Amino acid sequence: MSTVIEPKINGPYLVRNLKSLKNSKGADISPEKDVVFLCRCGKSNNKPYCDGTHKKVEFSSAVDNPKIGNWNDYAGKKITIFDNRRLCAHAGHCTERLASVWRMGETPWIDPDGADLEDIIAVIDKCPSGALRYSVDGKRNVEEEQADHIYISENGPYHVTGAVTLDDSSRNTDGIPEKYALCRCGESKNKPFCDGSHWDAKFIDEDN
Repeated sequence: MSTVIEPKINGPYLVRNLKSLKNSKGADISPEKDVVFLCRCGKSNNKPYCDGTHKKVEFSSAVDNPKIGNWNDYAGKKITIFDNRRLCAHAGHCTERLASVWRMGETPWIDPDGADLEDIIAVIDKCPSGALRYSVDGKRNVEEEQADHIYISENGPYHVTGAVTLDDSSRNTDGIPEKYALCRCGESKNKPFCDGSHWDAKFIDEDN
């Protein structure tokens, strides 16, 4: 059975059939249960699991704009880059590794001719939120099939890969790629997706 993540309104992530859960320390903490509840308010004393603290802190899962957002395309001579700002977790991999293509403060901010094709593809393939895609010769990239997996990043979001269904009744989830980043600090303005707010919130999870 496939893994399903259901963000509960003002509550945790209910996860069914979770096959793999690892933290940033490399520990496999996969639960021996068919159903688990993962914290997303950021305040649980038993991270990554929910301990009910979301009720005490009156956690709200509401978002102002529940849309996934548009895919914007940037066509170059050899590659077209597709970018979805609403899925971006602002991990910084693209701007730090290839600043000649992903150009902060410039318009347009993506230059698909700013580096070698292979280097651009390598950066897009490593995008942890799935906010970047590409096409070459009119053919869109097909992500390699990955096992259903949740990775708990260091003081950051849950990185989800594989055919993991996001069952969110509060928003339209059409167009989500086979990898995405879910907020676990409770501060994202784009819940359930991470928007990088954990940086400003100085979110810390020493155990994971």
